[in-house]
Amino acid sequence: VKGSGLICGFIRDLTNQKASEAALIENNRSLEENQNVMSGILDAAFHALFVINDKCIIQMVNEKACEVFGWKKEEFIGRNVNMIMPPEIAAHHDQYMKQYIETGIKKMMGT
Repeated sequence: VKGSGLICGFIRDLTNQKASEAALIENNRSLEENQNVMSGILDAAFHALFVINDKCIIQMVNEKACEVFGWKKEEFIGRNVNMIMPPEIAAHHDQYMKQYIETGIKKMMGT
């Protein structure tokens, strides 16, 4: 209040917020470490390997896949895995995956 010599202020307890931020940082660090381990395992494989999500989007790819297909990891990640399939298989792949996710019944493409 002007001229009264009083000061107005706010006090807020940030303990929970700081604890949440610290936990988030630790979770991110653990996630990054897990991704590094997964990448190491994938890259040690002798075959081309892809990790996809439930929408068939490539999340991870190993070095052997890059060697086999001649593309960089960045060119695979974020794209549909059907990009590496012949057109007649690629056209049906997402539907096969959708059925598997919904029913749990494994069915090889073309059978």
